[in-house]
Amino acid sequence: MWVKICGIRDVDAAEQIVALKPDAVGLNFFAKSPRRVERSTAAEISAILPPEVESVGLFVNHELNDVVDTAQQCRLTMIQLHGDEPPEFLAKLKSCSADVRILRAFRVDDSGLAEVADYLAECRKLDVCLAGCLIDARVDGEYGGTGHTAPWDLLADQYDADRWPRLIVAGGLHPGNLADAIRVTRPFGVDVASGVESERGVKDLALVENFIQAARQAD
Repeated sequence: MWVKICGIRDVDAAEQIVALKPDAVGLNFFAKSPRRVERSTAAEISAILPPEVESVGLFVNHELNDVVDTAQQCRLTMIQLHGDEPPEFLAKLKSCSADVRILRAFRVDDSGLAEVADYLAECRKLDVCLAGCLIDARVDGEYGGTGHTAPWDLLADQYDADRWPRLIVAGGLHPGNLADAIRVTRPFGVDVASGVESERGVKDLALVENFIQAARQAD
């Protein structure tokens, strides 16, 4: 089970979390997020990561050049697009940063996955290969990090694991409900931010450890 701990904002926290052996850490560059990290700090965090831990940069409706420059400066191994970026934006990004993989986030509710299916079909037409689809809960006016859970049963019923990129479940996950989320959705990976925090933007190491252990055990 691939495990990403998202929203790390300082080097000390990163060092302590990396010692717990996640598969990836998320660096949030969205200006309106309480988990936003400065470029210089993100670069320092990436520099201390061992090769087996991925550095994932989260962007929300950023300009293309900003994404490319940040990915280079911070030595990101993956770019997570969490805004309203169209498939054409992903195609341009791939042409500028061929070595960096793209993780596309979708916010979904009980209305279904038709928009996800259409989006992925357009990506295939543009020859954009995604590293994964991160499914988060849809909350009006928000771009993630809300603590709301995604519709797990809907994902289990409608997510086309044979044809679509690897499924990564996010939204409202915490050590107490993670096993159920994995059992229902059978994802490739899980992503957490608010579910392992003692307060907004502040990671609780005990919760992080419990989350990672729960993911490994459920796997």
